Amino acid sequence: MVRKSTDIRQEEIKSAVLSIIFREGLKNVSTKNIAKEVGISEGSIFRHFNSKKDIILAIMEDVSNDLIESLRKISLSDKPAPTRLFDYLCKTVTYLVTYKGITMLLFSEASYQNDTQMITKLNYIFNSQKQLAGKIVSDGIANGIWDETVSVENFSSLYMGIPLSLNIEMLLNRENFEHKNFCRKNYMLILKILEKK
Repeated sequence: MVRKSTDIRQEEIKSAVLSIIFREGLKNVSTKNIAKEVGISEGSIFRHFNSKKDIILAIMEDVSNDLIESLRKISLSDKPAPTRLFDYLCKTVTYLVTYKGITMLLFSEASYQNDTQMITKLNYIFNSQKQLAGKIVSDGIANGIWDETVSVENFSSLYMGIPLSLNIEMLLNRENFEHKNFCRKNYMLILKILEKK
């Protein structure tokens, strides 16, 4: 039997944690269940991560490196603000659909533990998304596309409810959830909020 590299095993372990969270909730994320999901012994988990907390921190780091950096590129691109906003929203939705369990992990695990390291990472992820979405809206207002009376801060806070409602939709409609429709519907709703009165 060929032994898998540490990088591959770490990815499998992180993926297993997210799958368990999405299917069964955070309370069922144990080393026993993770090992069963991956098909390894419990002891093998600790060859790749020192603790369950380290797995969660690694997942949060992936969100920072993958999602936030992709969103930053979209937000700072030269495309028109409406195009950037659509791309931004759909990138977020696609990422969260691909990595089911991320939203539950971020807004449950980190907030329930008084862990400075987790809270710092969660703050970065949350505030980066707000600021980058706000930049797109600010640019659209500055270019005369959207209503200048819209509060960018309030819009950014409202926008952050979309990932949470996405998570609820995915949980309630596990088999029939269509994320492209979710993205389009929310985009059209956002445009109604932003359009000039």
